[in-house]
Amino acid sequence: MRHFPYRTVLCDVDGTLIDSNHAHAHSWMRALGHYGVAVDVEQIRPLIGMGADKLLRAVADTDASSPLGKAIGAEKQAQFVALLPTLRATSGARALLEHFRGRGMALVVATSASDEEMSSLLKCAGVDDLFATRASKDDAADSKPDPDIVIAALRKGDTDPAEAVMVGDTPYDIEAAARAGVVCVAVRCGGYWQDSDFHGAIAIYDDPAEMLYALTRGTK
Repeated sequence: MRHFPYRTVLCDVDGTLIDSNHAHAHSWMRALGHYGVAVDVEQIRPLIGMGADKLLRAVADTDASSPLGKAIGAEKQAQFVALLPTLRATSGARALLEHFRGRGMALVVATSASDEEMSSLLKCAGVDDLFATRASKDDAADSKPDPDIVIAALRKGDTDPAEAVMVGDTPYDIEAAARAGVVCVAVRCGGYWQDSDFHGAIAIYDDPAEMLYALTRGTK
């Protein structure tokens, strides 16, 4: 995979650069249960990667802007913040990003997290210094799998869709990228998903480390 003709790399964060998806799922389960919405973590797990607004509608039939939605969201955030110190970067995350920078490629975050949460996650992953340009849910009307966040990342990175590639760990990343006219590489390190779920990705790797190996050794 030495041929990688892109000027900009749009990076998802959760599950892609940091192993946080299980923490998100458990935090949602506890927050929902706190407010009387009994759901199993396995019901929540396949929804991790889409925006919190869509997740709340799916599991609790609740609007994120409603009093209940806001209360659940705040409790979820408190639960997740408590787990932040336990989270670690995915294998090869920093090395892959440094490789892209070394090739003169621009790096842009494209995440459904809020600005505050995104900053915390990037610091936990040890990669916050590598991203000068970032797009979050605060820059978009609609969260993934809608394309708004990817479009915002393209705008902030002053990049044409044909010159960009997205790296993500869920089908929601692939769909959001495709709807914005951007190709996507999938990584399995977010967990849960099967390769068949990554339909439309131009390549699939175990994690950033394997992607870096493929880019530098041209194995696939």
